[in-house]
Amino acid sequence: MVNTAVKPKRRGDGFWANTWRNRAHVVLALPAFLVLLFIMYVPMTGLVMSFKNFNYADGIFGSPWAGFANFKFLLASKDTFFQFTRNTILYYLLFTVVGTFLNVTVAIAIDELLFKRCAKTMQTLMIIPVFISYAAVQFIVFAFIDSSAGLINKTLGTNTRFYSSPNLWPWILLIVKIWKDTGYGSVLYMSVLSGIDTSLYEAANIDGANKWQQIWHITLPSLIPMVTVMLLLSVGNLMHSDTGLFYQVTRNNGMLYPTTQVIDSYVLNAILSSSNFGFTAATSFFQSVVGLALMLFANYVVRRIEPENALF
Repeated sequence: MVNTAVKPKRRGDGFWANTWRNRAHVVLALPAFLVLLFIMYVPMTGLVMSFKNFNYADGIFGSPWAGFANFKFLLASKDTFFQFTRNTILYYLLFTVVGTFLNVTVAIAIDELLFKRCAKTMQTLMIIPVFISYAAVQFIVFAFIDSSAGLINKTLGTNTRFYSSPNLWPWILLIVKIWKDTGYGSVLYMSVLSGIDTSLYEAANIDGANKWQQIWHITLPSLIPMVTVMLLLSVGNLMHSDTGLFYQVTRNNGMLYPTTQVIDSYVLNAILSSSNFGFTAATSFFQSVVGLALMLFANYVVRRIEPENALF
């Protein structure tokens, strides 16, 4: 008969005793803990500014309480709010769909190259753009699309005024985003491809499967968990955008706002043009709450469909 009685708790099994017993591990983890505490969590106390009429004289905690006035002001400008919220969501969908497809495609293409030395060189060249800041990228873009001396207009013999044509910028920003991030994004998927059991491909080859069939039935299913995780992580940033891309590459041109103004660039402009930090804090708080809710919902859906691919 199995004894199912609960064993009494040993003396010295408490939290502090256990911490002291594993003090070497605690010391090793302490720097990372302090970084997370002071960089990620302590600044969160500033969220209280979203509910205050901030002024420098009284500071964050001494400023008068405003309740939800800053949020009401954000929602009051319906046309502007709808415009930059719509742009933020549409750019997220565009970048995520096209970016994921290209990341997976490039990873598979490089993995299938027969000349591995060539593959390593290509991979290195594609990663280089991610290290170029958007402050420099804006000059590269300007050299291509300047209305008077741009490479595109000179080559085609046209006089297209890109910086006064908002309808062209979704495609320009998409090209810039792909050029800058695709090489680096494919690295994650290549790490998954390197871990696939080669015996699966050998068995498929013996059964007469060609390369396309092997990719469809072995490679792509192996990448699905990583794709799911990356999508879940990105959903939390749905309301956030790359400020450098939308603020610097567009040169903060007011004529392009209908198609290039997103929440982050709107907040940055608000900070630079006014001292209403309570309003900008409320906008950022709104982004974070919506992003958290969407990530939890997406993770819940994935957990119901495929629990192994969920984050938690």
